[in-house]
Order: sequence, then C-alpha cells, then structure tokens
Amino acid sequence: MTPIREYLNFSNFNKFCIMTTILTSIIHLFVEGGYLGMSMITILLTLIFFAAWKAPAWVQDIGRIAFAVGLIWCFAGIRQVLDYLSSNPETMTAIIYNGLKVNLIPAIYGGIAYIISVVISIFQKPRL
Repeated sequence: MTPIREYLNFSNFNKFCIMTTILTSIIHLFVEGGYLGMSMITILLTLIFFAAWKAPAWVQDIGRIAFAVGLIWCFAGIRQVLDYLSSNPETMTAIIYNGLKVNLIPAIYGGIAYIISVVISIFQKPRL
C-alpha cells in the first residue's frame, strides 16, 4: 500500500473519529464543571503523579485535598442553583435536574483523583 492509502484506510479513520469524540467529551465535561474548579483538581491530579515519583508520603493527602476541592466546588454550585431558584420559583424541573447533574462533575472528578491516589499509595507500600 502507498502511504496515502494507508493513512486513508478506514480503520485509521475510525480510530481517529473515536479519539476525537473522546477528546471532545473530556473537554465538554471540563468546561461544564467550571474552569477554575476543574483546573485546580487537574493540577492536584498532576501533583499526585509527581508526588508518587518524588514524595510518596504525600500522595494520599493530595488526593484528599483534590476530593475536598471537588466537594467545595459542588457545594458552591448548589448554592448558585438555590440562589437562582429563590428568585425564579417557576423554573422547569428539567432545567433544575440538568443543573444538578452538571453540578456533580467536579465532585466526581475529585473522587476519581482520590481513588487514583489511593491506588498509587497501595502499590507503593512495601511488601513483607
């Protein structure tokens, strides 16, 4: 096969489409969760991997902080929803449910970061 035909092969195109879809989904969740909170959790997740390499004793503590940041961001979003509902009581329930669904994204992301830190700390403990 020529390089052009190999590049345009359906399987390569299919893989490209799947990777693009996954990347846009991740970016969409990042934007919906809020730039500041999701960025802070991402920085903490990066610190978890760095601490696993340089300071293994801090891995689980950083994971706890990431989970706490996710929960704080979630509670801040719930407060915004309640402020909006107090001034607009006739809001449709579908809008409220979608808002609460989006509001849980940082808490779930922080929980995933905490689970990753626990798994890393389990694998780093010495075996007897």
